[in-house]
Amino acid sequence: MNEILNLLLALVAGFLLGAAFFGGLWWTVQKGLSSRRPAFWFLGSLLIRTIIAISGFYFASDGHWERLLICMFGFFVMRQVVVRLTRLPDEDPNQLTKEASNAT
Repeated sequence: MNEILNLLLALVAGFLLGAAFFGGLWWTVQKGLSSRRPAFWFLGSLLIRTIIAISGFYFASDGHWERLLICMFGFFVMRQVVVRLTRLPDEDPNQLTKEASNAT
């Protein structure tokens, strides 16, 4: 029972890490595109987000590969959630494919 609780906590940690990482990426793109120094925003954000994610994986796993795997699963599930939440309403996911086929 205790191990199941630890795995659930690792999953929640993965969700939180994914939300912070990919939400931070979305925020950085919004700020960086309108900034006078976008390289500063993108490099600084990359370093901070990576340090937070790696530290979170380290502490959530506590030396157990099962917890690390579950935490990473939660991280990548949250990536899909953030992509769906930040998508523009009029954005067509097949638009890029249509434009690429017209380019030839």
